[in-house]
Amino acid sequence: MIRAVVWNEFQHERENEVVRAIYPDGIHAAIAAALAADPGIEATTATLDEPEHGLPQARLDATDVLVWWGHKAHGRVSDEVAARVASRVHEGMGLIVLHSGHFSKPFIRLMGTPCSLRWREAGERERLWVLNPAHPILAGVGDRIELASEEMYGEPFLVPEPMETLMISWFEGGEVFRSGLTWKRGAGSVFYFRPGHETYPTYHDATIQQVLRNAVRWAHNPAPAWKAVGEAPNVPVDKAPEKIVQKGGSLHKAGEEGYR
Repeated sequence: MIRAVVWNEFQHERENEVVRAIYPDGIHAAIAAALAADPGIEATTATLDEPEHGLPQARLDATDVLVWWGHKAHGRVSDEVAARVASRVHEGMGLIVLHSGHFSKPFIRLMGTPCSLRWREAGERERLWVLNPAHPILAGVGDRIELASEEMYGEPFLVPEPMETLMISWFEGGEVFRSGLTWKRGAGSVFYFRPGHETYPTYHDATIQQVLRNAVRWAHNPAPAWKAVGEAPNVPVDKAPEKIVQKGGSLHKAGEEGYR
């Protein structure tokens, strides 16, 4: 069983009537229900206003894949929790970042770039072209996804060169955008998926839901967590694989930690 947690700010749904009408129980609840349609996925939720944003260390340690949706409250996410999420990705937890989550603290921390883009909120038609229909994230999707109304995101998208570009979006106004991108960070897999503006019923679309289920399965790493991934040990001379002799001076004593 893959243990997935769907994280959402849960702000728009409580403050905006349009969003509340589309997602009365929250975007996180809609996504979790879509994931739970797969009998191999156990989906729970977490939100911004819970203690530690619903993501204490023990819960993250028990999470296989974290799905992240955020928009208006990126700055309210604590740096401690953002660092905790990034560390778990390095250890092997999968991370799926949705729509405006491109500006979330965990995603920016993992990308190391501005993650900026162009945008327009006009309810435009979006056509997501599939570049690799054989990829597991795109199983059952076909050659494209058509959305009647979405927010436009346009290039340039300031992220590192991805491992894979799976989809390119075209919008009614003419812009294009790389809408399905993957990266490896340490032992963890990261997938950014563009659609999902809160004033449109994107997460009720059956094909979008299929992509999300596929992505959770793809991002799952069944190996034990690589807990030592962030360590930088000072290896003593007598522990080198080949016999060597100390030559010259050294800033550090044997076993002393280095500068970070």
